[in-house]
Amino acid sequence: MSSITNLSVQQLRQAANLKEQIESLENELSQLFGSTAKPAATKVPKKKGGLSAAGKARIAAAQKARWAKIKAAKPAVKAVVAVKPAIQTFEAAKPVKKKFMMSAAAKAKISAAAKARWAKIKAAQQ
Repeated sequence: MSSITNLSVQQLRQAANLKEQIESLENELSQLFGSTAKPAATKVPKKKGGLSAAGKARIAAAQKARWAKIKAAKPAVKAVVAVKPAIQTFEAAKPVKKKFMMSAAAKAKISAAAKARWAKIKAAQQ
C-alpha cells in the first residue's frame, strides 16, 4: 500500500469520492434501521484498569492486618510522666538508624568529575 504523499491528484479525488459514497450508504443503513448514530463512528471506550470491589476489599483487609501486626509488635507508649526510667526504656526501645557517611575519597572523586564536566561545557561554549 502506497503512502498518501505518493498518490496522484486523480487518486486522491477517487478516494474522496469513495469516502463520500461509504458515508451516504451508512446514512441509508441508519435510516433503514432507525438508528441515528453511524455504525463506524460508535466506538467502545477502552476500560481503564480498575479494581473490582472484591479486589479493593482484599487489599484493605491485608493493609488492616499489616497495621494490626505492627501495632501488636510495638510496646504501648505510656504518657510521659516525670519518671526517668520510663523515658529511658522508651528511648532504648527505638531502633537507632545508621547515618550514611560518604568517605573523603568518594567526595573528592565526585568533585573532580563535576569539575571536569563543567570545564568541558565551558570549553565548548567558547
